[in-house]
Amino acid sequence: MGTPSPPDVMGQHAETARERRQEEKLRNLDDWLPITSSRTVKWYYSAFHNVTAMVGAGVLGLPFAMSQLGWGLGTVVIVMSFVITLYTLWQMVEMHEMVPGKRFDRYHELGQHAFGQRLGLWIIVPQQLIVEVGTDIVYMVTGGQCLRKFHDLVCHGRCRDIRLTFWIIIFGSVHFPLSQFPNFNSISAVSAAAAVMSLTYSMIAFFASAAKGAHAADYGLRASTATGRAFGVLNALGAVAFAYAGHNVVLEIQATIPSTPETPSKRPMWRGVVVAYAIVALCYFCVAFGGYYAFGNSVEPNVLISLERPRWLIAAANLMVVVHVVGSYQVYAMPVFDMIETLLVKKHKFTPGMRLRLIARSAYVAATMFVGMIFPFFDGLLGFFGGFGFAPTTYYVGPTPSFISFTDFPLNAWLVY
Repeated sequence: MGTPSPPDVMGQHAETARERRQEEKLRNLDDWLPITSSRTVKWYYSAFHNVTAMVGAGVLGLPFAMSQLGWGLGTVVIVMSFVITLYTLWQMVEMHEMVPGKRFDRYHELGQHAFGQRLGLWIIVPQQLIVEVGTDIVYMVTGGQCLRKFHDLVCHGRCRDIRLTFWIIIFGSVHFPLSQFPNFNSISAVSAAAAVMSLTYSMIAFFASAAKGAHAADYGLRASTATGRAFGVLNALGAVAFAYAGHNVVLEIQATIPSTPETPSKRPMWRGVVVAYAIVALCYFCVAFGGYYAFGNSVEPNVLISLERPRWLIAAANLMVVVHVVGSYQVYAMPVFDMIETLLVKKHKFTPGMRLRLIARSAYVAATMFVGMIFPFFDGLLGFFGGFGFAPTTYYVGPTPSFISFTDFPLNAWLVY
């Protein structure tokens, strides 16, 4: 073997220097991006982040879903969804660090590991964006609806009627400053308040429904025709899938937890998930069954809209929903901010900084607010986003990467997918 010539040695040194600069640049970018900039949270942060992500507008639509499924099928769907999603969430927590020395900090990184760098992006990212952007749009509508309901209950006919569009603008304006918080850690207080509010308004909805009782409630299916019942069942399944969503941000939440070989992040993360799912069970089962028991097939897509008495308590519950969806919007928006900022810096060569963050995030908030103003159809949005995006990413896309990752038979995994 010959000794490398001086030009070859210089070329190797130059290549090594470029690789080091690239690695340093990526480390600096990770220190700036919202998902990876801080890894210092405790297990209880994951608990209330998961509660905030899951117990949102969807829980208020569960009685409406029950009205389209009936007692038997509705109970089976809601309980089985709880069991299945808890299992798939456990799988994702376990897969976060299944490769020694590597953390899958983002959902699409796990997809890329399973399906390949390019194909993994095309499979995961579109569905994840549908879920996260769709959720934020729905929360814009929900926030506006609950603000209007609060206004109407407090005024009790004494105030001038204000269109829903303006309430959505009022709700959306809150997110322009909140969206400038850099990462998950910085919105912990907002997320914790949202989690407390979700438990509180769920219990208000349950006890108010129970106090009303089942006076003249009709438990027949909502639709009278076969076609209407078929579409009603599909819409209800989408609404249930929407309610149990949270998997789309679980890896990003786990990425904020410190990890060592002795104490991997999956331990505190799973502890937080168990606490979160205990709260989810309490809220979901109480609201779904209590709301349907009280109103039958006449329940509104948002059960709080069906409730009128006691007026002061229902007004307070609607205000709590507003506080909660403020936090939920930010939790679902944070991974989207991470994608947008990564794309702008890596592909379009923008300089990371406050100006880029201000413009990009404000544009996203404005876009979701605008779409929510155009399509203020709460129940239709729930069914669409639930069926189109939440079911794949919550019920079966999560297990598929684990099947591929732990076996040597990608073809069989594709058949499962």
